[in-house]
Amino acid sequence: MTTILVIAKEPRPGRVKTRLTPPFTPGEAAELAEAALADTLHTVAATPASRRVLVLDGAPGSWLPPGFDVVPQCAGGLDERLADAFARCAGPALLIGMDTPQVTPELLTVDFADCDAYYGPAEDGGFWALGLAEPAPGLLRGVPMSAPDTGAVQRERLVAAGLRVRDLPRLRDVDTVADAHAVAALAPGGRFAAGLARCASATGPR
Repeated sequence: MTTILVIAKEPRPGRVKTRLTPPFTPGEAAELAEAALADTLHTVAATPASRRVLVLDGAPGSWLPPGFDVVPQCAGGLDERLADAFARCAGPALLIGMDTPQVTPELLTVDFADCDAYYGPAEDGGFWALGLAEPAPGLLRGVPMSAPDTGAVQRERLVAAGLRVRDLPRLRDVDTVADAHAVAALAPGGRFAAGLARCASATGPR
């Protein structure tokens, strides 16, 4: 069975979702980040897995459900931190971030029987999920992160290594206010949608 890795930042004001400020305050942005992370973690908790790991920059809080191992992120760029997360695994692993609270257990239930890698493209050109049947940290090191071609470069790395790649559905990350409203509409019953409604009502139309 697969290890599911969630890479995340502690949702503290001024450190997360800075592209939501303005119009939201740093505190509201942190509230939304916490809600997105909580939705993601509860979805992972409901997904069959051999192990669930939160790879965290910061300290865990009340938003962390039971059943997770918490390990610190290493130093370095995002490519190094993603590579290090995979290096901690001994078998199949699927890594996701905290920016897609609309994710479901069905999307995260992967089977490596007939493929070597899973790739989940994001609408902004990045990727929301990456799965490897055999952890290979070198496939991530040196990939330019937060660029329009991040996802394309990462997927090409997988293909160039001779891996059989299975694509997951394209999802939208929460980066901007427009993203937040679009994602909330996809999962209206989640913590993120409820948090967005509270923040929006507190200060009026955005």
